[in-house]
Amino acid sequence: MTLTLLLDLDDTLLNTNLQAFVPAYFQALSSELAAHVAPEMMLRALVNGTRMMNESDDFSRTLKTVFDAEFYPQLNISPNELQSAIENFYDNIFPNLAGLTSKISEAKPFVDWAISKGYRIAIATDPLLPTKATHHRLRWAGFDPRQFELVSTYECFHFSKTHPAYYAEVLGRMGWPEGPVLMVGNDLERDIIPAKTLGLAAFHIDVESASSFGPEAGPRGNLADLRLWLESVDLSSLMPSFKSIESILSLVTATPAALNGLLHGLDSAAWSHKTAHDDWSLTELICHLRDTEREIHHMQIDLFKEQNEPFIPRPDTSVWASQRDYLKEDGALALKEFNDARRETVNLLKNIAMEDWERRARHAIFGPTNFLEVISFFADHDRMHIQQAWAALRKM
Repeated sequence: MTLTLLLDLDDTLLNTNLQAFVPAYFQALSSELAAHVAPEMMLRALVNGTRMMNESDDFSRTLKTVFDAEFYPQLNISPNELQSAIENFYDNIFPNLAGLTSKISEAKPFVDWAISKGYRIAIATDPLLPTKATHHRLRWAGFDPRQFELVSTYECFHFSKTHPAYYAEVLGRMGWPEGPVLMVGNDLERDIIPAKTLGLAAFHIDVESASSFGPEAGPRGNLADLRLWLESVDLSSLMPSFKSIESILSLVTATPAALNGLLHGLDSAAWSHKTAHDDWSLTELICHLRDTEREIHHMQIDLFKEQNEPFIPRPDTSVWASQRDYLKEDGALALKEFNDARRETVNLLKNIAMEDWERRARHAIFGPTNFLEVISFFADHDRMHIQQAWAALRKM
C-alpha cells in the first residue's frame, strides 16, 4: 500500500518567519523594480494581487493569470516591459533572502526515509510564488526540487491553500492515487483544516510534544515524531473519505483545474495519440467528459428539481467516441467546452438547498440513493478519467 505524502514547505521543511520574510520579499522586489514603478505603487499592487489569488476559485485561470490581471493594470504597465527585470530579480536578488530562513534538521532525514519507503511525495506549498522562487526555497531547505513528484507553484495551479479544492487539484495532478494520503503541515487554517475538509488525513507539525492532540489538528509533533507515528499507524486508516457536501463540491471544482494543468500546451499529435488500439486518445477522453457533463450530469440534476424521488438513468456513453467520431475534434477546444459545462454544474450545485442534498432517488445502476451520492458519482467518474489521462501522458 503506497502512501502519498503532501508536504508543506514553510515551517514544515524550512524555518521561515513569514512575518519577516514576506515584507522583506515585497520590499526587495519593489526596490529592484523602482526604475520602472514607484515602490509604494508596487507594494500596493503586490498586496492586491496576492489577495486576489487567495480569493480566486476559478478553475479555468491559473493563479499567475489571476495575479497578472490585478497587478499590471494597477501599475499601468505591460507584463513584457517588466519581464526581464522580474526574471533578473528571481535569478539574482531573491536568493539573497535565504538568510531569513534556516534548515530544519529533521527535514532531510525524514524525506530521505520517506523516499526509501517508496512513498509518493508532493510539495504542497501555497502556490502564490513563481516556480523559480519556490525552487530556491526548496534548495534552501536542503532539497533538489527534482526529488519530488510535484511542486505546486502559481504558474500551473488554480487555487490557494485556503480552498479544499487545492488539495484535490494536487492529487489530480498526481493522477489520483488510489492509496492512503496524508497532508503534513504547520498551519491549521491553510494546511490542516482544508485538507481534512476535503476528506484527507493530516498531521500537524508544531514544536509541542507528539502526545499533544488538538480536536481539529489530530496527531501532531515534529518531523521525527511524524516518522515514528507513520511507522506505527495502520496506513489503511489514512485512506481519503469524500462524504461531505463541501468535499464533493471541492472534488468536482478541482477536476477541470487538474485537467487544465495536466493537458496544458499539448500539441495535436499528443492529443490524438493512442497508447493502445482500444484506448481512447486524450481528445476522445475529454470529449467524453464534456458530453457526459452536458447530457448526463445536467440531466440528472434537473431530474431532482422536477421530481420528488426521481429515477436516475445512466445511458451507455462508452459508444459515443466512435458514434460521434471524437477523434476528429479539437482536444483543446473540447477541454474549454468541458470547463464551461462544469462551471454550469458547479453553479447549479452551489444553489442547492442543504436539505435537498438528502433527497432520495433510484439510480439505474446503483439502486436506492440520494442527491449527495449521485453527485459523488460525478466525482468518481472524474477521478477515473483523470487517472486515464495521467497514465496516457506518462506513456508518451
